[in-house]
Amino acid sequence: MGLFSFLKKKNDAVAAPNWPPPESRLRGEPSRLDSEAERERQREIARATAAKIDEIELEFASDMFDDEPAWDSGGRPANGVSSIVATSDPDDIPDQAAAPASAPAVDESAILYANGQVAAAEQLLRESLPTLGRHERLPWWMLFDLYQADGREESFESIAIDYASHFETSPPTWQPLAPATVATQPALGMAAVETFDTQLDATVAPRLRRVLEAPAPNVRLDFGKVRSIDADGADCLLAALQALRASDRELVLAGADTLITALRPMLVIGKRGASPALWLLLLELLLLTNREKDFEEAAMDYCVTYEVSPPSFETPRHVSTAAPAPSQGDRFMLPALITSLEPGLMTAIDAYAAERDMLVLDCSRLVRIDYAGAGSLLARLDSQVAAGRTVELRELNHLVAALLRLLGAGDGVRLYPHRY
Repeated sequence: MGLFSFLKKKNDAVAAPNWPPPESRLRGEPSRLDSEAERERQREIARATAAKIDEIELEFASDMFDDEPAWDSGGRPANGVSSIVATSDPDDIPDQAAAPASAPAVDESAILYANGQVAAAEQLLRESLPTLGRHERLPWWMLFDLYQADGREESFESIAIDYASHFETSPPTWQPLAPATVATQPALGMAAVETFDTQLDATVAPRLRRVLEAPAPNVRLDFGKVRSIDADGADCLLAALQALRASDRELVLAGADTLITALRPMLVIGKRGASPALWLLLLELLLLTNREKDFEEAAMDYCVTYEVSPPSFETPRHVSTAAPAPSQGDRFMLPALITSLEPGLMTAIDAYAAERDMLVLDCSRLVRIDYAGAGSLLARLDSQVAAGRTVELRELNHLVAALLRLLGAGDGVRLYPHRY
């Protein structure tokens, strides 16, 4: 949410009238919430408020995108302008990573996390909330990423509500990262990228077929501009997503929440006018984004509507989510874990760089880099900068961004962490 950020203070203040002052909460004083049920009620109110603002933003943004230039299936604008130029436009890219002044807790926790000392990094970050976290959001963001990488939804939800109350904003949503283990490392290399327009209909079939037939081991689908979808488009996309889930290819869904938001108003419990493909696409998206609770609720609604057995949830493999890209262009997908023993990764990056002047490394799947691996990666990227190339690391988690910044990245090698 960004277009209607001026609404947040008013709405969030109404949503959580019983919360204690932020300072007392951070000092560890007892909360005035009487029970876990009341705490959950406050969470639901905050989420409902955020969802309403999202809905308003979606309607407003749909008008803004109507006049945008069309892009062909290869990720090139229809007017022939290079996609590399679009990627490098300074007006189209988010702010680079920046550290708060004098924040040793940030640097130390980033090193601890890089070395696999997750509990120690968590403790240091939590202890910094009453001081550094009172004015800076970075330690909160690092904790959010730590909990999502560690699969700890309850801990994430707990501090998300505290964060929303303290900064008078909407709480972030749970989007877990894949476990960073060597056993789950995906194939290295280029990603087949497809960015969809505002309408998803039968015309997406050849674009999806191109992605499915591409030899790239990684696939990135961007739904950030989608505002509507019909039954034919849902049927085509559902088949493609199911095929990708059944394969061993790495899949990144960018802007999945935007597509989910477009789908939900079309589905009414008990009314069979909507195509089952629309319901099944919603369920597939909830499964791929690992939202088991939401999946189970939607599955029961689907069951009631069509009087069929509900589908079952399966934990997705090799799938991650990302924010919509501000521009198109090919990317190099980094693995979930980078260690000092990664000669194959360095060779693959060199091969990717050989044919282009701009390197965009997609870090949406990246969970952790160990200290030695970070040094090796930056040394290799610095050599590309010295050769005259531009290097960007996109959608970094905040723990990894803090480590790379500590080791000297941020000038020649540009860091762009994901946003909360």
